[in-house]
Amino acid sequence: MAIPKTMSGVFLTRHGGPEALEWRDDIPVPTPDKGQVLVRVAAAGVNNTDINTRIGWYSSEVTGATEDVEQDVEAGGWGGSLNFPRIQGGDLCGIVEIAGPETGFEPGQRVTCPINLPRSRPGNPTGFIALGSEMDGAFAQYCLVEANDLYDVSSSPLSDIEIAAIPCAFGTAENLLTRARVTAGHNVLITGASGGVGLAAVQLATLRGATVSGVTSSTKANVVKQQGAIDTYDRDASLPADAFDVVIDVVGGPAWPGLIQALRPGGHYAVSGAIAGPIIQADLRDIYLRDITIHGCTHQEFDVFGRLVELMNSGRVKPLISKTYPLRDIALAQVDFQSKTLPGKLVLVP
Repeated sequence: MAIPKTMSGVFLTRHGGPEALEWRDDIPVPTPDKGQVLVRVAAAGVNNTDINTRIGWYSSEVTGATEDVEQDVEAGGWGGSLNFPRIQGGDLCGIVEIAGPETGFEPGQRVTCPINLPRSRPGNPTGFIALGSEMDGAFAQYCLVEANDLYDVSSSPLSDIEIAAIPCAFGTAENLLTRARVTAGHNVLITGASGGVGLAAVQLATLRGATVSGVTSSTKANVVKQQGAIDTYDRDASLPADAFDVVIDVVGGPAWPGLIQALRPGGHYAVSGAIAGPIIQADLRDIYLRDITIHGCTHQEFDVFGRLVELMNSGRVKPLISKTYPLRDIALAQVDFQSKTLPGKLVLVP
């Protein structure tokens, strides 16, 4: 079947609210160059990072939570200023349409890739670019990806929608657990435990043999326990002191000091998000006198996503999908996502 010259998709035209998203039917279909693969998008997940990028939350000018951002920030993408218009979408599941002879892929294969694509270079060993930020992503009918960034998931028993719910949430979670060296026998506390990353971390930490507790609302406690947690704490509750080997955090905000105090001496704190606000207050004595190790987790080594692909293809992980939407309804999907009323993942279908 011939590839059309234009496609439908969503342009991010500037930093701002949902009105900055523009549905277009005349976007040129990208042409693959040597080493690149044209992927027909089958499904694309909704993530905090897409909303953060849209509103410019990654700018150092921003000091509050997502809902507090003023709409006149600059340099609000992962790597600084964005080139507009930009096709967002960091969660990709798709079918290979065009692949060159040196790519290792064939038309018809089902593929996915990480949202954070490693680009190490001298002086910056943790360099990366983000799908949907520094390069066009999955919120369109087609997506152009470097072959070296793609993984074959044709053999996975998971659906396209389930695959599309994995790269950002499970990739972030697996990276957090890897950096914090979570292993069998560890007591692990996970914040934001009913969200996409949180539920993924609960599931993956349980697979590692850890004993998992989650911080969530009382209305979602059962969902978190169904994914493997043995206990939950309400968001406003005090946490026990010196109780956990590892804290996995995507929330930050005012509750941060309690997370550090909940760690045992020698414990590990790993962070990859701050949905309650990026500016926190710390007592350094709680950190250095108790030998706490802090891990900032964004760059992902290749083996992190490689392990996830093995789990996807063997069917050992399964994301919770709360709702799907036509891609054209992206603004509604993001409003529902920000309401935090639905656990797990929301997914868009072109």
